[in-house]
Amino acid sequence: MKIFLLGFMGAGKSYWGKQLATHWNLPYFDLDEVIAELEDMPVADIFNTKGEDYFRSKEAETLRALADAHESFLISCGGGTPCFSDTMDFMNNAGITVWLNPSIPVMVERLQRKQYKRPLIQDLGTEELIAFTEKKLAERKPFYEQSQVIISEDEITLDTFDKLISHA
Repeated sequence: MKIFLLGFMGAGKSYWGKQLATHWNLPYFDLDEVIAELEDMPVADIFNTKGEDYFRSKEAETLRALADAHESFLISCGGGTPCFSDTMDFMNNAGITVWLNPSIPVMVERLQRKQYKRPLIQDLGTEELIAFTEKKLAERKPFYEQSQVIISEDEITLDTFDKLISHA
C-alpha cells in the first residue's frame, strides 16, 4: 500500500501521517523533512537561497525516488507538492491519494499555533492569514480535487481513514 497525504498547511498531514503509519504499520516519510535532510538545510532556507523552482524540482525527484524505492509507505506531502511537475498524476498512478480538507477556520487556528515556524505566514495578522489561506487553497484546489479520497470533516479519527481507505 502506497499512500500520499495531501492538503494545505495546517490540514493535519504530518499529524495524521505519523498516526496512520503506526496504525497500519507502514514506513513513514514527511516529504519536506526528507528534502531538508538531503539538502542539509531547512525548506525555508532552500526556498530563500536556491529558489522555488529548485525546490519543486527536488521535491518531484525525491517523491518519485521514495515511491520507487519502497513497496509500501505513507508520505505526508508538502502543501504545494501536487501542483507541480505532473506530480498529482504520478501519485494517483503510484498509489492512493488522500486530500485532508478541513474547514478554513480550523486550518487557520492550527497555523496560528505554530505561525512563527512558517516563513510564508509568520508576519501575517489573523485577517491576512485567512485571506492568504483562502487564496492559496483556491489556487491548489483543482489539483487537490483529483485525489482518490477526500476527507472534508473537521473531526476525524483513525476509524475515518480505516473506513475510507481500503488496504490490503
